[in-house]
Amino acid sequence: MFAVIKTGGKQYKVQEGDILYVEKLNMEKGQKVTLDKVLLIGDEGNTLIGTPLVKNALVRAEIVENFKDKKVIVFKKKRRKQYRKKTGHRQELTRIKIEEIVSGVKAAPKKEPVEVTKKEKEEVVPRKRTAVSKAKTKEVKKEGPKKEEKKTQVKKELKPQEKAKVLKTKKSKAEAPGKKKNTSEADDKAKKPALKKEK
Repeated sequence: MFAVIKTGGKQYKVQEGDILYVEKLNMEKGQKVTLDKVLLIGDEGNTLIGTPLVKNALVRAEIVENFKDKKVIVFKKKRRKQYRKKTGHRQELTRIKIEEIVSGVKAAPKKEPVEVTKKEKEEVVPRKRTAVSKAKTKEVKKEGPKKEEKKTQVKKELKPQEKAKVLKTKKSKAEAPGKKKNTSEADDKAKKPALKKEK
């Protein structure tokens, strides 16, 4: 049986009887500790995964000693600026021995895969396209121009106000400057003023 616990911002995989180095716990040598942040418990193929923690799960441990880790040298330097700084650091740690892993809930057994019958497979799998279905799709493609005819019919059925607007735009285009007007001789005579006879 094993468990994954979280302490000091780090995660550890532990078993009964293991000895760990963890971030310093504020307790003295010989005291008992209960670690309640259990993320996962595994036992003979069955696993309990927490969301994020496993409910009613504990890991009991005993503190063996508090000690300092090896020295780590921290050296800082900026070139051409005459800046150098050298410091050391020794992290404080606690050595613990795992005594017991307690899981309040039994692990659920793994579910066996459900067998699918032949009828269900036939319903799920789409049928292959046959020659008849291909012919139907070709007929649908041929019917494409009919949609355009419907659009032209819609354009013909305009409201009377819209018809007047269309006529005005056509007249304004015909009367645009730079175009020659098609007028007959009779129209020219009508436009000219009648000459008065002299007495």
